[in-house]
Parts: sequence; C-alpha cells; structure tokens
Amino acid sequence: MAQEFVKVTLKSGKDQSLKRFHPWVFSGAIKKIYGQVSEGDLVSVYSNKDEFLGTGHYQIGSIAVRMVSFDDIVPDFDFWRGKIQKAWNFRQNVGFGDNPDTNVFRLIHAEGDGLPGLIVDYYNGTAVLQMHSVGMFMIRELLVKALREVLGNSLQAIYDKSEKTLPLKADIQPKDELVFGQPVTDLVTEHGLKFKVDWESGQKTGFFIDQRENRLLVQSYAGNRDVLNMFGYTGGFSIYALKGGARMVHSVDASARAIDLTNENVELNFSNDSRHKAIAADGFEFLKDIKDKYDLIILDPPAFAKHRNTLPQALQGYKRINTRAFEQIRPGGIVFTFSCSQVVSKDRFRESVFSAAAISGRTVRILHQLTQPADHPVNIYHPEGEYLKGLVVYVE
Repeated sequence: MAQEFVKVTLKSGKDQSLKRFHPWVFSGAIKKIYGQVSEGDLVSVYSNKDEFLGTGHYQIGSIAVRMVSFDDIVPDFDFWRGKIQKAWNFRQNVGFGDNPDTNVFRLIHAEGDGLPGLIVDYYNGTAVLQMHSVGMFMIRELLVKALREVLGNSLQAIYDKSEKTLPLKADIQPKDELVFGQPVTDLVTEHGLKFKVDWESGQKTGFFIDQRENRLLVQSYAGNRDVLNMFGYTGGFSIYALKGGARMVHSVDASARAIDLTNENVELNFSNDSRHKAIAADGFEFLKDIKDKYDLIILDPPAFAKHRNTLPQALQGYKRINTRAFEQIRPGGIVFTFSCSQVVSKDRFRESVFSAAAISGRTVRILHQLTQPADHPVNIYHPEGEYLKGLVVYVE
C-alpha cells in the first residue's frame, strides 16, 4: 500500500527514532526522495535498508515529515475518524465530555493523540481547529466530517483558526472561518467558574485550557493574600484567586482587549467585587516596582522561545522576570512561575529560576512542579510534547 506515495529513504542509522515510534523525521535524516513531492503530501518512509517505517505528511523545514502511522496503510476517512474517536473516548475516560462543571477542554492534542499538526479545543459545543501542518489543512473536510460523526449532538459548530499557525512558506491562503454550524454560546464553565472565550481574535484558540489544574492550585493558596497575576490574558488565574479568598487581586496584561475580557470574566463570577483591579501595562515595566505589594505572584508569560535560535534570549527573559519577583515579593510569599515554550526543557527552565533565586539572595524552596493536564497528553515516545513547565516556590 505504501508504494502509492512518494518514497522517502533515510540515511544509514537515522531510522532508530522511528523504530522507537518518534513521530518526526528531520530534514537532515533524509538520504533521498524518489519523485516530486509538495508540502502536505503523504509520503512513505523507508530505512536505508529499504525497511518500511511508516507514513506521514511531508513539509518544508527542519521537521520534514510528521508521521501519522507506523503501519503500512493508506490513511482514508475511516483512518482519521478512528483517530478522532480514540481521542474522544480518551477524554471521556479521564473525566471530560459529559461534565457540566467543566465543558471546556482540549479534544485533540497533536502528537499526544497521534495527529501531529492538529489541535482541536472544545468550548461548550464549539470545536476550534488549529492546524500547524499543511497536511492537516489539506484534509480539513475529512476532519470536519469525522468530528461531526464522532461528537454528534455534542457539537454545534466548528471554527477553523489556522490562518496564523500554518507555515508561511506554504503556497496556500488559509483564513480563519466558521466551517460548520453556528456557535450557540461563547461562555464556558471550568470547575464551576464562568469564562467568556474569544476564539476569533483571542490568543491561541481563545483560552489557555492547559492551565486549568494549575489555576485550581492557585485557588488553594490564595486565601488572605494579595495576588499579582502577571501576563494575565483574560484573567483565569485571577478568577480562581478571588474564589480562593484573596484580599486583593491585580491582573496585568499588555493587551487592552485582554484587560476588557478579564473585567468581563470577573463580573461574570464576582459582580462588583472591589478586590480586583485590571491594569493594561507592559509586564517587564510593571515588575520594576512591586516591592512588598504582593505575597502571591503568578508569572505566566507568552512563549519567549518558539525556535531554538531564540533559546538564549528566552532563558534570560525567564531569569529576569523571576529575579524581579523574588527580589520584591513579601517574605513568606509564593510564586507560580511557568514556561510554555516547547524548546525550553524542564531542566533549562529550572536553571533560569535557580539563577533568579541566587541573584535575589532570598531563600527559595520548591513546593510543586507543574505540567499540563490530562487532556493535553504526552506521547511517551515524543517527550517534546511536554511543553508546559511550572514551579511553585516559597520565598522567605
């Protein structure tokens, strides 16, 4: 079957990662491509000894093939529907899908669900697609049909938000658009709290679903504390801090639109609550002068490094913001600090936080080591999928 696709042969010794089911083929591992291939095409991958290794989507860049199967098959509609069905079954098995207290979750997490290049987030009846590979974009109609069949009445609308996530080099003209149905609501519930989601113009697919359980942990620590939620986006951590009994919560973000949504979300849950204030300001500037104002600080910045060539600057950025927090937080304060950059490893992130602690001269102890929740599964053969890293530290 695999012979129907263009054949890609790897260099000697470059087949070991695929034999361990790692889903990426890097361009430097390729010995020869037999025939003409365009970005997004399905290709068959072989070892230098002509052993069949699997089938994947070809793309231009350092990751040349994203594997969709290690079996000798032709990926048809039933293949894609089966993948989505497994993803949906998994979510139901770990507590999502029929939970009225939490009707927002990640339905498909790319490599974590065997669908590299595809993200699908579920917002109370609306599925938001975000495709990161041309191969997935080219089968969008099949994916939409499969989602409709698998989710049935649980799905009222599908919105494609891939305009800014598909490779710029690809010769396609994607646009964000509604591809099925009509959204019934833009309100979602998470652990019983309400949030308004802007999937059309918001960051990522509209909401940082991956911080759900970490927000709940903030709630448990927020009682009788003065809280700063830096890079707060639409105020998720702030809402949980208010629910946890914080004395005061300040939400800071550079985006005025994010601040407006933060205020809306606070009003949805805690109408006319004088404990909260939202501030539109540059995060780095704001952190220059917070001496003794807060005893719980959340640092959840956007990805400082999206590519390996920006890793050194990113690590400096993490060190800089954590140093400022450690130097100025009240004694006995708690810092929640995160990195969502895939290219920043857990060890490198911890080194940045360690350096910040050393510069501050404060005694810092680790209380928790955090990661992404169950609906963002990590394929054990693809450790790069564990992109979210977090530490909760106590500062004396």
